Amino acid sequence: MKRLTKDLTSGFLVFLIALPLCLGISIASGFPPIAGVLTAIIGGLLTSHLGSSPLTIKGPAAGLIVIALGAVHELGMGDPLLGYKRALAVGVVAALIQIGFALIKAGRFAAIMPTAVVHGMLAAIGVIIIAKQAPIVMGVLGAHGEPLEMLSEIPHFIAEANPYVAGIGALSILILVLLPLLPIPKLKKAPAPLIVLLMALPLAYFLGFGQEHNFTFSGESYTVGPNLLVALPGNLLDAITLPDFSVIATGTSIKYIVMFALVGMVESLLSVIAVDAMDPEKRSSNLDKDLLITGLGNLVCGLVGGLPMISEIVRSKANVDAGAKSSWSNFFHGGFLLLFVVVFPGLLQMIPLAALAAMLVVTGARLAHPKEFAHMWHVGKDQFFLFFATFVTTLATDLLIGVGVGLVLKIIMHAQRNGALRGLFHTSVAITRSANIVEVNVHGPLAFTNFMSLKSQLTKIVDDSVHEVRINFHDATLLDHTVQERLESMANEWVTAKLVMFELECLKAASNHPHAFRMSA
Repeated sequence: MKRLTKDLTSGFLVFLIALPLCLGISIASGFPPIAGVLTAIIGGLLTSHLGSSPLTIKGPAAGLIVIALGAVHELGMGDPLLGYKRALAVGVVAALIQIGFALIKAGRFAAIMPTAVVHGMLAAIGVIIIAKQAPIVMGVLGAHGEPLEMLSEIPHFIAEANPYVAGIGALSILILVLLPLLPIPKLKKAPAPLIVLLMALPLAYFLGFGQEHNFTFSGESYTVGPNLLVALPGNLLDAITLPDFSVIATGTSIKYIVMFALVGMVESLLSVIAVDAMDPEKRSSNLDKDLLITGLGNLVCGLVGGLPMISEIVRSKANVDAGAKSSWSNFFHGGFLLLFVVVFPGLLQMIPLAALAAMLVVTGARLAHPKEFAHMWHVGKDQFFLFFATFVTTLATDLLIGVGVGLVLKIIMHAQRNGALRGLFHTSVAITRSANIVEVNVHGPLAFTNFMSLKSQLTKIVDDSVHEVRINFHDATLLDHTVQERLESMANEWVTAKLVMFELECLKAASNHPHAFRMSA
């Protein structure tokens, strides 16, 4: 009972955080606001007890905003509703692909995506989110364009800002940024998105957002009205929308199917790995099973009008921090969302769009924080190059091309350093076990391209009776940054075993970072 009470409490806390974020992510994605809430309800009530990752929270994610918005715009060709329905069809097919990947046990390969490439992609997504949401924070509606073009227009947006709307947006950002920094422990732990809503709702009511009217500020005339508030259907059943498969075989649809399937899979499974490392009970998730359940959840979401779902890291971390014990916390989070939407729909319709956009701007700023750039530089110039190349290419083109360029560049760099391409796809390791110690001798290169073989062997042999896993790199020629991070993640999940890597001094490090790329001198 005590564990269930913990799950109920953590589920309620995550619900408070998730509600405004689900609405904001939906609007930023070009979907109806309720679509994100629908996804979180499905992720909580339908998938929570079927997956293998007990502490993850499933729902819509900021990382998929760029893909969803692009799909709505390109497939709708100027008609947002048509684009939304066609994007749902794309989500259905992408879900089937994710299910297929899970059935052939390909989900584990997402875990070896190069760290620099993933972070470069996420940083670019952060910048795009900021660019798209900045005008909404300032009350400049209808602004559109490419991300870099929108960023260059920010001074213009500031000059054209609606003072009432911008005031709510600015206060929201201040709360989100400053609240976690306050030296008052109880206030510091309060969900910042909830505090934003407690400020924004009465302020919007006081300023008369419920009825369209003009006001004068510093001699200029401005307008506020219901178009600056969240628009929701009368009830949840009215939100159900069927997908439109009329253009599913076109090149545009196929492009977004691939992006939804692959980016969603990678981001979701990396979140699962990260949450496993935070789990106080050190439970290890089955990545393929979790991908299967996520795919099934996405199939349901696409068929009824929801956004694609993933295992979301921010809400999952909040879940762990709140003391969650099992998947019941995800279930309760979905239940509270359903209850709130059914009982208080009118209250949700008083939420200013500027407050939700402010939450996304802060989320984007965290994804593209200068610390991310500094961290990659600290890891090594080679990792920074991959990170920055992925970042710039994604901004200039799209996610699929950006990630593809990052992967190709990394393989080329490794092939050049290794002297041959072939060795990068074959692992030469000798594994022996003596009593409670596992000895691993690596021969040749060990990179993200050939790490799965070693990972699979270690997963089979390391059990609760193993006390130490010793990896000898004396005969290695190359050691990848990504591999070192994944080995450490595996070690965090071992209950009794400790990871020891020795003879690393035989390989020259690219920087002073403990996970720096290494190769034979």
